Amino acid sequence: MRVALDIKPFSFLLRRPLKTSTGLIDRRQGFLLRLSNSDGRTGWGEVSPFQLDELKLCERSLEALGRTPLRKELEAELVVSPAPLAFGIGAALAELDFLIGEKTSEGWLKPPRSAFLLPSGKDALVDLSLRLGEVGSLSEPLTFKMKVGIATNSQEISLCEQILARMPASSRLRLDANGSWNKSKAMDWAEHFRQESRIEWFEQPLPANDLYGLRTLAKYMPVALDESLLEQPALREDWNGWQVRRPLLEGDPRVLLRQLKDGIPYRMISTTFETGIGLRWIHHLAALQKKGPSPTAPGLAPGWCPEGPLFSSDPELVWLAA
Repeated sequence: MRVALDIKPFSFLLRRPLKTSTGLIDRRQGFLLRLSNSDGRTGWGEVSPFQLDELKLCERSLEALGRTPLRKELEAELVVSPAPLAFGIGAALAELDFLIGEKTSEGWLKPPRSAFLLPSGKDALVDLSLRLGEVGSLSEPLTFKMKVGIATNSQEISLCEQILARMPASSRLRLDANGSWNKSKAMDWAEHFRQESRIEWFEQPLPANDLYGLRTLAKYMPVALDESLLEQPALREDWNGWQVRRPLLEGDPRVLLRQLKDGIPYRMISTTFETGIGLRWIHHLAALQKKGPSPTAPGLAPGWCPEGPLFSSDPELVWLAA
C-alpha cells in the first residue's frame, strides 16, 4: 500500500536563549510530515534534531523516499534513519493506525503540570519569584529545574542554596549538568546536599559514556540519565533509575507509547522545544507517565517557546503556520 508523503520545513526562535554547559539553544528547525492513505486518514509527524548535520541527513533520507512511498518502505526507513526522522515517521504511522489520536477511545491526553525550567545564573532567582507568584497557593507540589555546570561549583552551589531557601517546603528541584561534571565535582554536590531531600535528582552529572562513574555516583546521589540514553539506547532497558526521555530524539515513538501504557516506571517525559505536532505526543506521553507507578512532573519548559499557531494542538494550523 502506498501513502502520500508531504513535507514542510519550519523554524522558530525561542523566547530567550537557553544557556547550558554545552552551549546556547536559541533556534529550532526541522520538518513537518503529513502522511495520507487511500482511506482518507491522515497522520502527522515532526522531525527536529538538535544538530544541523543530522537535520541535513534527515532531509536527504526524506528526498530518497519520494512523495508516494510504500508503507513497507517507511517501516524499513525507521530501522536505518536518524532517530529524529524515525520519530516523525513512526508518529505519523501511529496516528494512521489509530494507536494514538482523536480516533482512539482516550483521544489526545492533556499534560499534567510541568516542572519549571529556570534560566541559568542569578536570573534563576528572578524567574523563581515570578513562577511562585503566578501559581499562588496551589496545593500540588511544584518542581523546578536548573542548568548547572556553567559557572564554578562554589557559585552554583551558593545559587542552589538560595533557590532552595525560597522554594516551598513541598517543592522539588532537579539539577541538570548536561554531562559537564567530573566525579570530584559531582561528589562535592552529593556531599553538600546529602541531607537535602527536596533535590529530586541530578540529571546526567557525568559524561554520557562514563557508565561506571554514573553507576558509582548513583550510590551517593539520585541520578537520572539523559544524554547517555541517546548515545547508548540499550540503557533504556538496562538503567533501573530515572530516565529523562526525549521522544523526538529517540526514534519510533510507538515503543515508548506501548511501554507507558503497560506501566513502565521511572520515566520522565521531556520537551526538546517542538511545534504543536510534536507537542501533542509529549503531552500525551507525559499524561500516561503521570498515571503510572512512578508519577512525576514532566519537563515541558513552559514559557520558553513563543506563542502562535505553530504551537497549536490542531495539526492543520501548525502545518499552515510553518
